[in-house]
Amino acid sequence: MKYLIVGLGNIGDEYADTRHNIGFIAADALTLSLKSTFSTDRYAAVAKGSIKGRILIIIKPSTFMNLSGKAVRYWLQKEEIPLENMLVIVDDLALPLGSLRLKTKGGDGGHNGLISIIETIGSADFSRLRIGIGNDFSKGYQVDYVLGRWTSEEQKTLTPRIETTIELIKSFVLIGPERTMNFFNKK
Repeated sequence: MKYLIVGLGNIGDEYADTRHNIGFIAADALTLSLKSTFSTDRYAAVAKGSIKGRILIIIKPSTFMNLSGKAVRYWLQKEEIPLENMLVIVDDLALPLGSLRLKTKGGDGGHNGLISIIETIGSADFSRLRIGIGNDFSKGYQVDYVLGRWTSEEQKTLTPRIETTIELIKSFVLIGPERTMNFFNKK
């Protein structure tokens, strides 16, 4: 069985370690845990790994957030991965910092990466892991907050949550989204 794990973010040094790139951060950590590395390929940085015979294709789209669907569609088709075996990792302002919420389908929540994916593949029936980045910003400063770098206090909260994120992704692959949601969404 193959799985497509998509970490959403923006390419470039100016976006590295920003709140909006939490998907890239999670994809990097997962890849490291699988003792794999990324290589540049079509529309994405791509890594491959396996867990108990299941193959993981991990991508970080190089198309920028608002065109993520192009990379997702390409890799779903190239690797012949069914939609139910895809997990998209995305930042979420509506969740407290470090909160993890796995859903098997739903709307875009106003997130440009999810909007692009849903429009491009023509379906919202895919799993997404929303990682809370909090919403500690003044009115009118949402973009600055989302594209801002983590504070040292936020890093202290985030580091153990990324480890939990890796456990959640591995659970998704091994026991499926429903059982994974029952376990991790309660934490």
